[in-house]
Amino acid sequence: MIVTTRDSWLYFVFAARGTTLSRIWRRLTVNVVFALVMTLGHMQYGWLDGRDVTPLPFTLIGFVLSIFLGFRINTAYDRYWEGRRLWGQLVNTSRTLARQIQTLVGAGPGDPAVAERRRRLIYLVMAFPHALRMRMRGEEAMVADLGPFVTPSELEQLKRERNRPNALVQRMAELLDEAYRAELVHPMHLSLLHQSLTSLTDIQGGCERIANTPIPFAYQVLLRHIVGAYCYALPFGVLLPLGLLTPVVVLMMSYAFYGLDALGEEIQEPFGSDPNDLPLSALCRTIEIDLRQRLGETELPEPAQPHHGQLL
Repeated sequence: MIVTTRDSWLYFVFAARGTTLSRIWRRLTVNVVFALVMTLGHMQYGWLDGRDVTPLPFTLIGFVLSIFLGFRINTAYDRYWEGRRLWGQLVNTSRTLARQIQTLVGAGPGDPAVAERRRRLIYLVMAFPHALRMRMRGEEAMVADLGPFVTPSELEQLKRERNRPNALVQRMAELLDEAYRAELVHPMHLSLLHQSLTSLTDIQGGCERIANTPIPFAYQVLLRHIVGAYCYALPFGVLLPLGLLTPVVVLMMSYAFYGLDALGEEIQEPFGSDPNDLPLSALCRTIEIDLRQRLGETELPEPAQPHHGQLL
């Protein structure tokens, strides 16, 4: 996620990093060069003499196209915002579960064995967001990053798991059931703790639903066919009335249409590591800091900071 403290209008006008220019500059350049060739050909050789094309069709198609692109952006942003809501819910559920473990597991803070049991459970809660982040970003090979939160035997078991977040929830449930059998958890409290574990599973399912259900392929293809055809046909509709200004107008219109399409493409998958994707690593660090404080630890990791203006 791009993070900036600047609010200057000129800064945003001339900003390039984090914008859609990196995605569209090639097609935009080709489009403008085509418009320039058509303009010079008409001015020098009269390519369009006697072929007056009314701009009315371009006006009507542009209006319809803007509706399509607006729907595309809204659909992509809904996916982005739902992903952010799910991770916000994960932050709250992790804090709630840690509080429940601290107050509902064991009779009091004095027993070292009970305190160690709580610590192990809360460390597994810390591990869950990291495992979910790895799953959403396709970083399963980084399983060693879970080492600080689990025991060596648990880490070896996780290496064999295909769904590590689910395996962590299963392990937390097993430890809670062990505490229940040791009469450290009241039966009514056990159901509350399992409800929190169910919330973690629901959050994972919501994230997987977004990641595994892309915007329909046929819709994306149709939209890009129309956008490409419109932008390349635009010089024929504006060349006669605009003359040498045709490439400028084509540049502005093509940037708008190509840029909106690329913006929808970038934010429709919110869990990646693109400049405008959600800062999953920073959210994991926030959860880790909060839960370590609940355990009374004093050596805390630093909050995540933007790297070159991007918060990962």
